Amino acid sequence: MAPQLLRPQILLLASLLLTSLCLDASERRSEIRVSLGEQAARAITELGLEVPLVGRLFFIVAKDDTQMPHLGTGVTGNPLWGIDVRDFGPGESVVFRSGDPDISGYPFQSLDELPEGTYYVQAFINVYTSFERADGHLIEAHMNSGAFQNVFAAPGNGYSDVKKITVGSEGIGSLSLTISSVIQPARPLEDGEVLQLSNFEDTEWVRYVKIRSEKLSKFWGRDMYIGANVLLPPGYEERTDTTYPVLYLQGHSSGLTPVPWAPAEWFRPGYEAEHAAVGPQLDDFYEAWTAGDLEKLVVITFRDANPFFDTSYSVNSPNVGPYADAIFEELIPYLEDRFRIVAEPWGRVLAGRSTGGWEAAAMMIFNPEQFAGAFPWAPDPVDFRKLMQLNIYESDSAFFNELEWIRTPIPAQRDIDGLVNYSMLDEYRYEQTVASKDRSGGQWAVWQALFSPVGEDGYPAPLWDPVTGLIDQDIANYWREHWDLSHILERDWSELGPKLSGKLHFAVGRRDNYYLEQAVYLLEERLAGLANPIPAATFQYGINGRHSWIGHSTEDPTKQLRYREFIDVVADYIRAGAPKDADLSGWSY
Repeated sequence: MAPQLLRPQILLLASLLLTSLCLDASERRSEIRVSLGEQAARAITELGLEVPLVGRLFFIVAKDDTQMPHLGTGVTGNPLWGIDVRDFGPGESVVFRSGDPDISGYPFQSLDELPEGTYYVQAFINVYTSFERADGHLIEAHMNSGAFQNVFAAPGNGYSDVKKITVGSEGIGSLSLTISSVIQPARPLEDGEVLQLSNFEDTEWVRYVKIRSEKLSKFWGRDMYIGANVLLPPGYEERTDTTYPVLYLQGHSSGLTPVPWAPAEWFRPGYEAEHAAVGPQLDDFYEAWTAGDLEKLVVITFRDANPFFDTSYSVNSPNVGPYADAIFEELIPYLEDRFRIVAEPWGRVLAGRSTGGWEAAAMMIFNPEQFAGAFPWAPDPVDFRKLMQLNIYESDSAFFNELEWIRTPIPAQRDIDGLVNYSMLDEYRYEQTVASKDRSGGQWAVWQALFSPVGEDGYPAPLWDPVTGLIDQDIANYWREHWDLSHILERDWSELGPKLSGKLHFAVGRRDNYYLEQAVYLLEERLAGLANPIPAATFQYGINGRHSWIGHSTEDPTKQLRYREFIDVVADYIRAGAPKDADLSGWSY
């Protein structure tokens, strides 16, 4: 039988089924009452946070009990619902109730959309801190406490015990949960210590720096800190007459590792990374470094977490604050005073992947006379004609590709075989459930915090309408003139060219999971049209290279570059550009 003959019957059946489901949902009732326990309130206070609480309260659902529900959140993770709370003190309670317009959920907007079944549920609280900023605005956001701005792992945030429930045709029904536990830092705070940026003990190879920043404290209206992880080469303590060049290796999720994106315990023998791209990069690095088989450099990663994200992107911005000033005028001078490192541009090289890739490019472009060169790998979008897959200057919608008769969701993340895992709308809805006003610690939140002007309410002015996705072209133009690196290079090449020619060296996989290769293609095309001087930038593209691909191996071009190889690349680069009278003894082979 021809399929078209069934179409009216199918449409009728679908209509009846949808009506039935709607009736069922309208008859369901869900009411979850969450209170704050006395012990949890004391624990939060002892960590230096404010009680009664201002923050974001969550109800989270998991299908099984393999881990606590709050540890399984994410765009493709456990369903959750969130609501802003204020004056949430011990003994106080907040109710998640069906139909409450102040509650947002993902992937189900309503509590009553949760399908029938058995679940494990939990309440969670993300604690905010109040900031009376120098620009006159009062904002409330999560004070970064060393968890890579993952609010569901952040010390100082609280959670309830897990309960097993059964959801039937009547919905969740009535349920009571109590915030009774608080996430603790890796080690207890000592007198005078604060959660911000975490607190680490020096090791044989790594030194940890954390200093109060006068500039950031003034901007945020309270004590703010900035820091660094410093990886020292073999013989550093003994060779007291040697001054070492520096690889400033940047990225988010720096934690206590000397290389961003590696886990806390990475720099140790026998470590095997699980990340498909990062793992091969770390092969044999520990063994080669500690054995003295590599060129003797110092590797420094900044710790510049802030209320919006795990890194400031190393620039000055209206919402995040004067982090470039803090880095160049406070942190780097402190590091150059404390450690025997080259304090001249010829001895400073930038690199980083993902967020760190954008940082490496931006720090080079905005401060071209401070560094010898930059190696941005898989950088966040360097051309906003491809903000992942979105052209912010020509698209009307941030969520859909609008065609004549249809519209398709704009993808946000894919596997290297091209299979899309989630869309822009999915990712944005998840972030909006985690927090409103760009306080989620998510990717779209930080880009709006970084690239947008300050809105009337003191929070970042959104690039698009949070509900409709309609792009505000005034904000898009602001992004272009201030932060579109490709546009800025073309616009200002007459000034930047003599300072940047030969200093930019990009690498990205052709199958980047977040489509970041697309913006790099546009940047390469744009640079190819510039002259006087020619940019002399280099570009490497990895066939089937996933996100965080960093270039071709110098030993076997069919494989990915390893850090042990890159150290030699940097050393050769520094030697080639060093002044003739520079002292290279002690570190250079």
